[in-house]
Amino acid sequence: MTRRRTDYAVRSLEIRPDDHIQGAEDAPVTLLEYGDYQCPYCGEAYPIVKQLQHTVGDKMRFVFRNFPLTTVHPHAEDAAETAEAADAQGKFWEMHDRLYEHQDELAHSQLIGHARGLGLDIGKFEDELDHHVYLPRVREDFLSGVRGGVNGTPTFFVNGVRHDGSYDFHTLLEAVQTQSKRSAA
Repeated sequence: MTRRRTDYAVRSLEIRPDDHIQGAEDAPVTLLEYGDYQCPYCGEAYPIVKQLQHTVGDKMRFVFRNFPLTTVHPHAEDAAETAEAADAQGKFWEMHDRLYEHQDELAHSQLIGHARGLGLDIGKFEDELDHHVYLPRVREDFLSGVRGGVNGTPTFFVNGVRHDGSYDFHTLLEAVQTQSKRSAA
């Protein structure tokens, strides 16, 4: 039974075709983050990941999955649905960045304002949010994290290996470089 659970956990961390990905598909390192748009620690990690992407370049691809902690962050699930609704209009990463850069503006009316600011079709956007069209996708991400052992945010995996160290720039860079060397060997 333990083996089956382990295999299931590993499969839940495999990169899916519908994942949100930045970077080359053939990059030797994949940094996967489970994040919550309202989490202050995720907000601290956001510019660190950006800096890491800039520093490492095409040697790393970045994957983001939703992990809204609704019991402590009442706007997190709505924010995740907002990012998914923006994705349907080709603006996931723009919304992802905007939500992290404006973590104190996640009430429903403010989310609509973010969508307006990105030039989204507001009628479509509001209808999708009102009907929770993307809630199943958000919950799919969340459950994949639970199966993979995620219990807080941000949680990072480097090439499928959970990063339990600090998420400061130098520690994450070292983890990425270590995995890059392993991939090259």
